Amino acid sequence: MSIDFVNPASFFFLLLIPLLFALRKMKIFTRISLPLTFSDWGGWVFSWNDKVRKVFLGIAEFFTLLGFVLLVFAFAEPVVHHQERVYTSRGTDIVFVLDTSPSMAAKDINGFTRIEAAISAIEKLVMNNSGASYGLILMGAESAVSVPITNDLEYFKKRLSTVSIGTLGDGTAIGTGLCSAIYHIKSTLAKRKCIILLTDGENNSGEVHPETASGLAKKNGISLYTVGIGTNGTVPIEYVNVETGKVFSGYYDSNFDSTQLEKIAIAADGRYYSVESISAMSMALSSILKRQDVVQSYYIRTIDDYYYDKLLIAALISFLIAWVIKRLYLKEFI
Repeated sequence: MSIDFVNPASFFFLLLIPLLFALRKMKIFTRISLPLTFSDWGGWVFSWNDKVRKVFLGIAEFFTLLGFVLLVFAFAEPVVHHQERVYTSRGTDIVFVLDTSPSMAAKDINGFTRIEAAISAIEKLVMNNSGASYGLILMGAESAVSVPITNDLEYFKKRLSTVSIGTLGDGTAIGTGLCSAIYHIKSTLAKRKCIILLTDGENNSGEVHPETASGLAKKNGISLYTVGIGTNGTVPIEYVNVETGKVFSGYYDSNFDSTQLEKIAIAADGRYYSVESISAMSMALSSILKRQDVVQSYYIRTIDDYYYDKLLIAALISFLIAWVIKRLYLKEFI
């Protein structure tokens, strides 16, 4: 962003401010006042003590000075230049399928729960890579679209922050979640499309087998990457049942076989990543993005915002406030 002035010579008028104060100090130029009272036209008669009068006089002079400065800036005609990228081609479309089953509340990722680590990594990836478009599917015993494919990153971030455990049931319907993602991404115009599945368990719910969904992704030219989150063994877990409000706290025996996740990823030209730490999570998602990266073509467009009218209106409002104070309260003309 940059600022230019069409008529920068107008700023010389600001030199009149110290000149005016100097003339008033020398009593060459003084305020003009008339001995009018409100009683002259049937109104109330106000009496001011010197302290109150000085306060109002100071306020009036401030708005007069502000109005003059704004008027000078308006005559200088400031122009603010903004530059933005206008993309002429679409990059990669990425849909995240995020497991929200209760086991994702296990706290074994550097002191964070599995879903917290996943959300943090997704947010970081999205906000640092604006060249792609992103969507979000939530998966439990069933699936639901949380964010349709969009390049509005702030909207994506806002929706991502509302994700919670157990909203879609206790199961893990991997096939159903993948089919939802495929349905929403297959008809987009992106050169590359991929689905990133983040889960900590095996498919144990839903009517669609994960391998069927993987084959469907392959058929539609969609790459599938799977991220297995969590460590094996007994891990602490705590979450709130969204339906009953009951808090579940204790330990969870984590032991899932990654064979199926590896198989469906390879079948759809993707790769499986095992994640047991936040750094590994970030590295996995970064690796996926590099594999799917498409250079978008764009040009730089300059947008000029002119502020002449806005400054002129602000100056007139300042002069009006000063006039109201001087004319109606202090009973002066200037």
